[in-house]
Amino acid sequence: MTMRLVASDVDGTIMGHDGVISTRTRNAFAAVREAGVQVVFVTGRPPRWLGPLAEQLGHDGTVICSNGAVVWNMAGGELLSAEGLGREEVLRLRTIIRELHPEAGFGAECVNGLRVEESFRQAHGGSRLAELDFAPLEDSLGPEDQVVKFLAVSPVLSAEEFHALVVEAVGPLAHVTHSDARFALLEISAPGITKAHTLERYAASLGIDSSEVVAFGDMPNDVQMLAWAGEGYAMTGGHAEALAATAFRAPSLADDGVAQVLESKLGGVRVRTAGTSGDMPITASMGGEA
Repeated sequence: MTMRLVASDVDGTIMGHDGVISTRTRNAFAAVREAGVQVVFVTGRPPRWLGPLAEQLGHDGTVICSNGAVVWNMAGGELLSAEGLGREEVLRLRTIIRELHPEAGFGAECVNGLRVEESFRQAHGGSRLAELDFAPLEDSLGPEDQVVKFLAVSPVLSAEEFHALVVEAVGPLAHVTHSDARFALLEISAPGITKAHTLERYAASLGIDSSEVVAFGDMPNDVQMLAWAGEGYAMTGGHAEALAATAFRAPSLADDGVAQVLESKLGGVRVRTAGTSGDMPITASMGGEA
């Protein structure tokens, strides 16, 4: 295939829980850009958590955030577009989920920040919540707020159990996914909003067809993107749903899997790795046979 656009997830794909993107991966993305190939990152993160892409990769282009609900320009720190749920839609979804699972906690990622209820803190915990004010969503959300990700967390169910329960009840009211193996945290977007939805529009704006896109991901929120791309690589060790979405495999994050695939796609480019005296050779096959 002709590779004109690389679309990559971030967490679990090119960056681990330590927040570090390896030298080999950084160099591979630099080589991709030098070859004239477009790069876009497609992440569940909100814009305020994109610092590592600029600091470690020098990325100053477009990022598709919040599972496709937000398009952000890194160079200008500018919101290009947002597609979210309204206040009343969120409160309706909260009622449906609370009736199914009274122990659930709720939060709302808005264009202008995160709003969380006390129930979310109790069910989720997490150091990032320490500085937030907690209030019922009917009080913290205004009529003008766009909720780009409605969050629901269970303290007792697995992510798969919680997802199955909510998807059946919510039906066409929203798109429900999850992306964090550590928590039963559902990420709920407006109907039809996925990473693939926004990536497809972005690629079209560049005159790029899906057959010219190489994508990488590891979790259920990557499924549609991996299936849409001409070559969608699920990370070895990724979630079963991501692995089932495509026949293509990248080696694991620990093995710099994205870098290995990109090196191979660029024609066997050998990328020097910090701490070695030579180049790191390509060692794994990235074939796409089913």
